[in-house]
Amino acid sequence: MKKSIGMKSSYALTAKSVDYEITKKSAGNFALGHESKSGLFVVEYYGRSDTDLNSEVKNWIDKYKRFKFFYASSPKSAFVKECKNYHAFDKNKIANKSHPQKPENTDYVCPYCK
Repeated sequence: MKKSIGMKSSYALTAKSVDYEITKKSAGNFALGHESKSGLFVVEYYGRSDTDLNSEVKNWIDKYKRFKFFYASSPKSAFVKECKNYHAFDKNKIANKSHPQKPENTDYVCPYCK
């Protein structure tokens, strides 16, 4: 079964492309990876920003080829989505090996941990 991270098109991971696509200063989620030979986006890493999605995605330029993103309504929403992705993806096929950290100075808990 294919995993979906709920994000649409992927874009080249360059400063110009990030600035063009991520225009709001906002919390949000992102996925990084590459495009397969058949044109599918292959997720290699996913993450979040609690305050500035554009800046966070730019930190990964030259490490990955493409990105997807999703604006979040709040840092908590971004954290919950990142937790959902952590629990959904096969840890052997993705760079994320440890559970997402909660935003600083919060008491948020992962709703997917049992």
